[in-house]
Amino acid sequence: MIRHKPFGSGHPYVDDTDQRSPSHPVAGEPVTLGVRTSPELTDVICELEVTGRDGAVTKLIQTLERVPAASRGQVIDGGHLASAQAKLARSASGWQVTLAPAEPQTTYKYRFTAQTRSGGTQKTQWFSHTAATWAAASQAVNVIGADRVIADSVEVLHDGVRPLRVRFALPLALNERVTGFGERFDALDHRGSKLDAVVFEQYKSQGAKRKTYLPMPFAHVVGGDGWGFHVETSRRTWYDIGASDENRLVIEAEVGPEPLNGDTLLNLRFFEGTPTAVLKSFLSVAGSAKELPDWVFKLWASGNEWNTQAEVMRQMDRHRDTGIPVGSVVVEAWSDESTFTAFRDAEYEPSPDGSPHHLSDFTFPEHGAWPDPKAMVDDLHARDIRVVLWQIPLIKMRPHPQGQARFDAEAAIRDGRLIREEAPDGSLRPYRNRGWWFPLSLMPDLTDPEAARWWTEKRRYLVEEIGIDGFKTDGGEHAWGEELQYLNGMRGDEGNNLFPVAYAKAYGDLLESAGKAPVTFSRAGFTGSQGHGAFWAGDENSTWDAFRWSLFAGLSASACGVLYWGWDFAGFSGDVPSAELYLRSAAAAVFVPIMQYHSEFNHHRKPSRDRTPWNIQERSGDQTVIPVFRELVELRERLVPYLAAQARKAIDTGAPLMRPLYFDHIKDEEVWKHPLQWMLGEDLLVAPVTDEAVRTWTAYLPGGNWVDAWTGEKYAGQRTVEVSAPLNRVPVFARAEAWNEMKDVFLPTA
Repeated sequence: MIRHKPFGSGHPYVDDTDQRSPSHPVAGEPVTLGVRTSPELTDVICELEVTGRDGAVTKLIQTLERVPAASRGQVIDGGHLASAQAKLARSASGWQVTLAPAEPQTTYKYRFTAQTRSGGTQKTQWFSHTAATWAAASQAVNVIGADRVIADSVEVLHDGVRPLRVRFALPLALNERVTGFGERFDALDHRGSKLDAVVFEQYKSQGAKRKTYLPMPFAHVVGGDGWGFHVETSRRTWYDIGASDENRLVIEAEVGPEPLNGDTLLNLRFFEGTPTAVLKSFLSVAGSAKELPDWVFKLWASGNEWNTQAEVMRQMDRHRDTGIPVGSVVVEAWSDESTFTAFRDAEYEPSPDGSPHHLSDFTFPEHGAWPDPKAMVDDLHARDIRVVLWQIPLIKMRPHPQGQARFDAEAAIRDGRLIREEAPDGSLRPYRNRGWWFPLSLMPDLTDPEAARWWTEKRRYLVEEIGIDGFKTDGGEHAWGEELQYLNGMRGDEGNNLFPVAYAKAYGDLLESAGKAPVTFSRAGFTGSQGHGAFWAGDENSTWDAFRWSLFAGLSASACGVLYWGWDFAGFSGDVPSAELYLRSAAAAVFVPIMQYHSEFNHHRKPSRDRTPWNIQERSGDQTVIPVFRELVELRERLVPYLAAQARKAIDTGAPLMRPLYFDHIKDEEVWKHPLQWMLGEDLLVAPVTDEAVRTWTAYLPGGNWVDAWTGEKYAGQRTVEVSAPLNRVPVFARAEAWNEMKDVFLPTA
């Protein structure tokens, strides 16, 4: 076997050994060509035919050097991918050669030949590319609104066949700060940095890696006249935010092969005014949140090892017995993880045509994992606890599917329900997931209404007959590669970022059609996600850094119109957090739209890594954890009416429910020195304690009059104050004008 894939796996940040890099070469830049071979092949060469602008052809032979084989961004690091990657390294070898920088409009035609150990040869097909060049193209960007594009800065990258990218610059005044870009974990103000916008699963350490599940090509520019912009594309975009030139914001965007209109390749929309006005205008284009029921503001409880009915009820009983209110339980490990529609251990006759089942089709063994799911849900509803089930938008193909999973795969292929990819011969075949999670799975095209209906109808009995209240729409970031083909004609470069938006919408539509609120809980998204359910910040460790990164994520997501947002407070992965980190993080989570704890699967090893307050208390030996946590959740319960009312105002006005201070205090430079403070609605200022081993905290109070919500002490604004910060409190200040309405929330006996 000798393999070369010019576009690789489509991993946005790491090149594969066997790809062309860059996949669309640019004149003046070197190009690396690579292959992977099976062990019996040796001595790989590349035959080149180089055609210059004058038509002259030069033939060359390049010898490839052996390199370690890598694919899909995976690295042997001793972590959870080590075994799979070691197997890959044993079965294939990598070879690469780097060509000298190309001249403009030079065309390369190439193929690879490898020697076999028996003296024979193997060859690949011929491949080709033309070195693309940048050229001025003033009409390539269509501006909607006030034109802020710097004159003569618009350029197009063209390879002689089609345009590939557009690049242009916007002016930045010295006092302007740039924020937004979807959910961002590293900072609130991105001035002086470079980033991009592409949906990507960065498993943990998002703040250090600066990658995100939920990007958006939208930003606020704050501090001057007040404005913002939206690059109206679902393709990948890049931003140099005053990093190379402090006076310029340079934007680069992938474009399609056909102009939008005339010579226009890209629409760029500007918004004017305050951050609230900018966001309201953006949401009028992108879509704003739908109001969700009040129960979403109560505590969400979850653990990946709650994988039986008995365990779910045991954990909910512990909540009842410790007096800690809970509003919903997210059950992740409920299904057979083959169909993602049937409870594990359920007995039923598969549907050969892939049609949906009803509850009456299932028998639940008395001693199985889920002996009576409906009775469980009814019991939880009687306790005023809602139930959310985990989902994944894939059809698993490893191990080889059997039973209903096999029939679903066959029906999806037969009836054309899947995202497809181009085969080497140019034909289309079902796309196989290229990510490390559920590799080689098929992917239903949920951007297609009929395919989405086919997929979600299989889950209807869960909602209408068992009574499920929502779905955790996990894993929406598995579509990789520009050559993918969606059923509506979109290619991957255009459709991949939109997939998670369609995914949440499909499940929301199912819930609404069954008479329920569209409660979905997603981690991946893009422009348009604002109108589809709730979100959490993805997978993270239990560290103080991750705590701070998550708060940045929430504030930036909120600034882009994501209303219902939360995170796995105190982290979900690794060893359990300290009692202090757990309670500090929980105290902050009281004042974000979604309050949730969650923990990863740990193979039921002891000691437990559950993030329940009783397990944290047992593991830490700190007997204050349960009583302090109960006090925090009781406070959250008292906040629910305020949160619900303020959510309705946020939908109406565009001002986020959880909003950075610059929304209300645009000209106050001091707020940028306290980026992890926020307003919760109109009346509460939150200053979470994000450092270890402190019992006092310095908070900044912007203009206005404020009241310490815990003591009733009054303060004039535009000053910093140092306040007591025991573990059962997060510094919170109420606007003085609202204190009479808020004091019973914080001082219920006053």
